[in-house]
Formats: sequence, C-alpha cells, structure tokens
Amino acid sequence: MLLSFPNWIIHISSALEWGIAAALLFHYGRITGRRDIRLFGLAMLPHWSGSFFILGYHISGDSIPILLDISELINLFGSTALLLATLNLLKSTKPAHSGSRYAATIGAIMIAGKPQSYLGADIFDTILQISSVIYITFLVLLLVLYRRDNTIFSGLTVAGFWFVLLFISVTIFCMYLATEVRGYPTLSHDNLLHGLAESLLSISNLMIALGVHRKIREYERKSFDQHRRMKR
Repeated sequence: MLLSFPNWIIHISSALEWGIAAALLFHYGRITGRRDIRLFGLAMLPHWSGSFFILGYHISGDSIPILLDISELINLFGSTALLLATLNLLKSTKPAHSGSRYAATIGAIMIAGKPQSYLGADIFDTILQISSVIYITFLVLLLVLYRRDNTIFSGLTVAGFWFVLLFISVTIFCMYLATEVRGYPTLSHDNLLHGLAESLLSISNLMIALGVHRKIREYERKSFDQHRRMKR
C-alpha cells in the first residue's frame, strides 16, 4: 500500500467526519421538524460512500482504476444531490427581513496526480468538470440560503463547505510539487505532500460537523429556555 499509517489516519478521519456531519444534520432536521434539513443530511451520503471507494483504491496500491471511476461517478451524483437539497431548502425558506447576515469534486482530488482511469482520461475529465461546476453552484446557492435564513446552517458549516476549494487548490499545487519537482509518479506516492493536502479536507469536514453540532446545541438551549419559561 502506498499510504503511510499517519496518512491512513487522516483519510479515515476525513471520511468519518463527513459521515458524522451528515448524521448530525439529519438529527438536527428531526428535532426541528424540518424534513428539508433531513433531506440535506441524506444528500451528503453519496459523497460519503464515494470516499470508501477512494480508500479501496488506496488499499489496492492505486492499481484498480475502476474504483476511482466509480467514486467519481458517485461524487457527480453526490454534488447533484447537494445542489438539489439546497434548492429544496431555498424553496421552503422565505427571504429574510432586514438584519440578516450574509470542493471540483472531493473524491477524485483526494487521490490526485495523474491517476489511471478505466473509463479513459477524456471521460474521466468530463465527469470531473461537470461535477466541479455543480459543486461550485451548490456553494453559491449555499451562501444565498445562509443570507436568507441563517438559522439552518451556522457560518462555520458554510465555511467548511467552501473550505473544500482551498483543499482542492492546495492539492493541485502539491500534485505539481510531487510529480514535477520531487519526481514521484503521483501525489499518492509522496506521503508528506499527500498527507498535507488531505489534512485540509479533514479540517473542512470537521468544520462542517462542528458547525452543525453548534446549531443543535443552540436549538436545544432555546427549547430548554422556552420550556422553563412556560413552567413559571
């Protein structure tokens, strides 16, 4: 296997954090009675399942390209699901009154660096570009949603989704350093730079999860205060 033990820890934690964030969002939708928020949590699951195909790709020593292709197709579906879930939230959320405040796909970039593809480079690149446009559109609409109603997501969660773009940018730069400067075949072969890039995705997913947890705590605190006032 190409990855070192610390790199495996980072990869696995990234996948777990995204799954925890999805579960927390589903829980938040359940306690608030918001079906649209529950659907958003479910919309995060395709990206989560795609991450396990990436892990399988690494377990194989990056030698089974069809795992990479499956992950990329799943992530295309996942980006679309996030976009549709955000549109659903916008549809069910009224514009805010005065005083309101204002990852390209994840899976393929995680392995970075001239990967082989069972589908072929042209098809793989096309899927990647389409998925990137969809994900960026999702990010823009997420900002619109946050400006309209900041009770759904915390600023930390929104920032976490946007932080994926920093992860992608750094990953591309690390890919260049690994392959063109340090002489490795792919970024996966360079444990130092690969781990550095992947750690940013772990930070992004952690921001998303912590932001949702913060909203849950806020809601529970408000509910407790209301219940206590009613008993007086």
